[in-house]
Formats: sequence, structure tokens, C-alpha cells
Amino acid sequence: MSKDEFDGAPESDWEDRGDVAWNEFDWERYLRAQDETVNRYLAYYETFRNHPQRIDEVARHMEWENGDEAPASTGSAVEETDELPEDFGEDGEVYTLHKNPIFIATRALYLRLRRNWELVAGQPGKVPQSLAVTYLSALQHGEDQAVQAIHALEFGDFAMAISLFKRALSALNGSLALLNDPAACRLPTVETYRAEALTTLFDLREVWLRVISECRAELQRPVEDEDS
Repeated sequence: MSKDEFDGAPESDWEDRGDVAWNEFDWERYLRAQDETVNRYLAYYETFRNHPQRIDEVARHMEWENGDEAPASTGSAVEETDELPEDFGEDGEVYTLHKNPIFIATRALYLRLRRNWELVAGQPGKVPQSLAVTYLSALQHGEDQAVQAIHALEFGDFAMAISLFKRALSALNGSLALLNDPAACRLPTVETYRAEALTTLFDLREVWLRVISECRAELQRPVEDEDS
């Protein structure tokens, strides 16, 4: 890419940032609030982990509009006690990827998988080093592909989102394969982790399959004639 191509975007594209003009402190406070939203999702998930409809139950308690992980705004997660910048907006609302319910659910469930594995793999001699590293790498790869898919959703590219979610599902299957390996299953600590992790892995798959189904429905919807 030439320098002229790189600089070719009109200045107005960079200047059109809406009414929000925060400094680093404002954004750090906002991001911390979104981290708390992920933790809140995880707390609900732990509460309802034995519920047969736990995905929908958690979404209901998160006060999302639909009973599934629909890509819609979840509302402001900034604490009411915080004094917001004057240019924040009349309704105290700003939307970023961090408020997408699919993003929140994905981050929370992977956080659960990763934390529990670190407790197991962090004990000397309990898990072979190769398995400890390989499994963490598989989790990271799956989360990365899912986050890229959610980015595609935000841009309205449903076909790309489907492709990326399918890659995330492939990585998730890789994580399952590692836990189901006969040699790993013979390790008591891994078997204990596996018993807890399987439900979470299958819940991640369920969330993504729902979104893939919705994306396919969008792609099959007739395009309205702009001239009509």
C-alpha cells in the first residue's frame, strides 16, 4: 500500500467521531465497567449452571431484549455513581463491541474455562506441560476466531461472520479433542476439570450455532429494492 493510499481517507472520516470525545481516563473507566459486565454474566452463569436453559436464563437476568445472545446493545454498564463527561450524550449511552451480548457471553465463558484450567495446570506435576500449553493455546485460538466473527457481525458482514464462527467451532472441537484424549482422561485432575468444562464448551457451541442460524436467515432475506 502506497503512502498516498494510506493517507487517502478524507479528514472528515477521522473527525466524524460523533458527540463523544473522551480522554484516556474516561475510556479506562468505561472499559473497566465492561469488564464488570463480563464478570456479572459469569456470576449468573455459575448461579444457573445446572439449569437446563441456562443460556436463556442468564440472558434474561442480564436484561437483554431477547432470550438468546442476540447482537443488540445491552445498555450502559457505567456505574451511576460515576460522573460522566459533558459530551457523553443525553442518555449516558455509548455503544462499542464490548456491549455486544455475543462478545460478553464468549468472553465470560472462555474466562471460566481459562481460569479453571490455570488452577489445574498450575499445580506442579498434575498436568503434562505439553497438554497444559496446547490446551491453553486451543482456547486462545477459539476465542480469537469468535471475536473476529463478532467484529464481522458489527459490520453487518453476515457471510464472513459465519465463516469465522465455523473456524471458532473447529478450534472448540480441538479443545474437546484434547480433553477427550484417553491419556488425558487418565489424569484425575484433568478428568475433574473435564467434567466441569464440557458443559461450558457445549454452551459456547450453542451460542455460536444460534448466531450462525440468524446470520443465514439474514442472508436469505430478500433485498429490498432501493428504488421502490
